Amino acid sequence: MAGTPRIGDAPAIEVERLDFAYDGPLVLEDVTFTVAPRQFVSVVGPNGGGKTTLLKLMLGLLRPTRGRVRIFGRPPAEVRRLLGYVPQHAQFDPQFPVTATDVVLMGRLGLGRGLGPAARGDRAAAQRALAEVGLSEYGRRPLATLSGGQRQRVLIARALAADPALLLLDEPTASLDLVVQGDFFDLLHRLNERMTVLLVSHDVGFVSQHVQTAICVSRRVELHATSALNGRAISALYGEPVRYVHHQHGTHE
Repeated sequence: MAGTPRIGDAPAIEVERLDFAYDGPLVLEDVTFTVAPRQFVSVVGPNGGGKTTLLKLMLGLLRPTRGRVRIFGRPPAEVRRLLGYVPQHAQFDPQFPVTATDVVLMGRLGLGRGLGPAARGDRAAAQRALAEVGLSEYGRRPLATLSGGQRQRVLIARALAADPALLLLDEPTASLDLVVQGDFFDLLHRLNERMTVLLVSHDVGFVSQHVQTAICVSRRVELHATSALNGRAISALYGEPVRYVHHQHGTHE
């Protein structure tokens, strides 16, 4: 079994002079930014602005047209074991008899074991991950019987099962109500004590009270301290007047 890549002192994410296009105009142009280890940052911007594309480049699912992406100082493909990913939508058949533990164990695939029953160490890691997201008692429950917020926590547990150093989440709160969102961000803050957390979100007003830095994406990229985000800055990002609403549900240092 291959050893876990070493992190060292390199930035968690380093993007340098990156361009990207699919088969037409540039989706991302001359993108340069750095995220330090154990930062909590959000990627914000209009639909079609390049947010999910940027996330896929960090995951190594896409390759830049120009420039480079480094995760802990190395190409994403070399450090995938350090990455945890929570997708925006998890497609599953509600008739398929998969339990919460079954889903979390998927996060252990590719860590050295082959096909067949999960090893004792894998099951222990899955139970630790479920406990960390507050679902210790739900491991044997069918995924289809869980609420939307609980399913989202199962997906985070799946990402945590491999013990990542960088957690990437794509619109993780899109289908959650405000109360559940608050609990969800409490969980992310706890995880941020030991890992870098980056999430894509459309709700700038809500995430601004939680994250330290906003990576504003609209083909080009600018970094802003969330304390500096205001109606004028958001209107410039989205290209039209936008009402900026700040949701006050408590503060985090």
